[in-house]
Amino acid sequence: MKYLIVGLGNKGDEYKETRHNIGFKVAEHIAEAIEAPFKTSNFGWMAEGKYKGRKVFILKPDTYMNLSGNAVRYWMQKENIPLENLLVITDDLALPFGTLRMKMKGSHGGHNGLRNIEEVMKTGQYTRLRFGISAEFKEGQQVDYVLGTWSDEEKEKLPERIKKFSQAALSFVFAGVQNTMSGFNGK
Repeated sequence: MKYLIVGLGNKGDEYKETRHNIGFKVAEHIAEAIEAPFKTSNFGWMAEGKYKGRKVFILKPDTYMNLSGNAVRYWMQKENIPLENLLVITDDLALPFGTLRMKMKGSHGGHNGLRNIEEVMKTGQYTRLRFGISAEFKEGQQVDYVLGTWSDEEKEKLPERIKKFSQAALSFVFAGVQNTMSGFNGK
């Protein structure tokens, strides 16, 4: 069985520590946990490894957030990965900081990366793992907030939250989406 885990983010040092790049951070932690180094590949950086007998591909697209769908479609087709084995990790303004929410399907919720994946794949029927970044910004400041760096308080809690999200992603691979949602959502 093959799985594709996609951590959404933007390439470039100026985005590295931003809230919008939490998908990259979680993807890096997962790759480290299964000892799968990232290599430059088509449409981004790919790590390939195994987890409990299952083949796992971990992708950090280099297409910028709003064109992530091209990378997802390419790797889904290249590796013949079924839609139910796709997990996309992204930030979410609607959730309090660090909140974990896995859903089997849904709308893009205004997220440009998810919107593009939905447009390119012609479906919203894939699992997404949302990392709450809260919405602590003034009107008209959303872009600055999302592309801003974490507060000191958030930075302190980030390593534990990233670890929890990595565990949830690997649970998705081994235990399935329903068991993972039951065991991790809201925690």
